[in-house]
Amino acid sequence: MSRFRCAVGELAAAQKSSRGVSLYSRYVNRPAGRLLAAAAYAARMSPNQVTVASAVCTFTGVALLALLPPSHGLALGVFAALVVGFALDSADGQLARLTKRGSPAGEWLDHVVDCAKMLALHMAVLVSFHRNFGFSDPAYLLIPVAFQFAAVLVFFGGVLTEQLKRNAGGPGPAAPPSTLRSVALLPVDYGVFCAVFLFLGNRGLFLALYCALLAAHLLFMVAFLVKWYRELSVPAR
Repeated sequence: MSRFRCAVGELAAAQKSSRGVSLYSRYVNRPAGRLLAAAAYAARMSPNQVTVASAVCTFTGVALLALLPPSHGLALGVFAALVVGFALDSADGQLARLTKRGSPAGEWLDHVVDCAKMLALHMAVLVSFHRNFGFSDPAYLLIPVAFQFAAVLVFFGGVLTEQLKRNAGGPGPAAPPSTLRSVALLPVDYGVFCAVFLFLGNRGLFLALYCALLAAHLLFMVAFLVKWYRELSVPAR
């Protein structure tokens, strides 16, 4: 059996829990990341090298978005770069588990890249709005600023909550994954956000979809913050 096929089999048997994961991440991004992790294993890449490859793909998409005027061709290019970068973001963790080469430094690098891509992507949308959308009211430029605020706060709050629970002795047994919850989380899934860039060639439709996901992020931000605060307020047993 080839090194690639062996890695695919091992990775399929060593997936993280699907609890709290959207349908896109469960059925699209994780399987794609599994194949990329197996390919990286066959190429003898390290998890950190895969993280760097993820950053290169993502920031290529960010640069294209900021520098070029919207078009259908640009939409495909930005979408492809972001989606591949997201799949590689899943692959680095899977490769670390497969090779048992996970480390605090690797986890730190992964989180820093994740935070940087959220900041940069919404900044690129802001630049594109300013250069190419011709808004008569500058208040429209606050839309990506608000989206950036919500996305980064949810990301930071989730990471910090997980770390505080870990320091307190762990979250306890995981509940089985819920299909309803997986569907409900789709509006705040990064993969769904990447798909919005497929409509970049139609500026009105892109703006409408971007605003719809912003509204979802703001609602989920409030819900998540309340949920996490309540969970951390429960005395440890």
